[in-house]
Amino acid sequence: MLFSTVFFDKNKMKESIYSEAYIKGLFNRMSSSYERVNYLSSFGFSLRWRKQFLRPMKISSTAPVQIIDLMTGMGETWGAIHQVFPMAKLTALDFSEGMLTYAQNKNKKKFNAQVEVTLQNVLHNDLPSDFYDGVTCAFGLKTLNPEQVEILAQQVKRILKPGGQFSFIEVSEPTNIILKLLYSFYLSTIIPLLGKMLFGGVREYKMLWEYTHRFKNAKEVETIFQSTGLETTYQSYFFGCATGVYGKK
Repeated sequence: MLFSTVFFDKNKMKESIYSEAYIKGLFNRMSSSYERVNYLSSFGFSLRWRKQFLRPMKISSTAPVQIIDLMTGMGETWGAIHQVFPMAKLTALDFSEGMLTYAQNKNKKKFNAQVEVTLQNVLHNDLPSDFYDGVTCAFGLKTLNPEQVEILAQQVKRILKPGGQFSFIEVSEPTNIILKLLYSFYLSTIIPLLGKMLFGGVREYKMLWEYTHRFKNAKEVETIFQSTGLETTYQSYFFGCATGVYGKK
């Protein structure tokens, strides 16, 4: 977000926007509309990206496996996970009570309450070690600073079985200058206006671009994940409008 100083003292914002309390409050307030805004902010590509980022994971689709979806939000990735890994036992984790309220409704209506939903912060959790065959996460990286990404990488390494695989994806700043300008204007100006008109919130949706602008892309995530001993590959989607990392323990 290019105009964040309208709402925040710049130095204070640097210290606070990555805090658990701030992020939890932000997503609790956006929970009723976030799924629709996420779709709009990606021009509908988020549906495709949620399927694409799972493809590098070479996990059996015919044998029972344990998969956990971190920072699961409203469970927007569950459908894609079940399509790619129909035999998977799926666990979903998030620390936003508001998001998980909608996720639980989706769990009951669409998944026969078979998804194990847990209210925890991924950065300090009591998940079992060496347990999961796969770890997934869509559009949760941007709200973490580098120190938090390092903790995340350690947690991913801890909870994965030896040979277990992971894949992460995040909305990013495109590398093409023209596309970057158009995309930044759309996310920093148009989406907040839509948020105000359709969902009653402008400040919250301005923060989506603030996080994206600071995140840039998943290059630093790749470096941090590699530093923990994880095998990691960088991935770009649609000219860098989304980027991610995948790999294995």
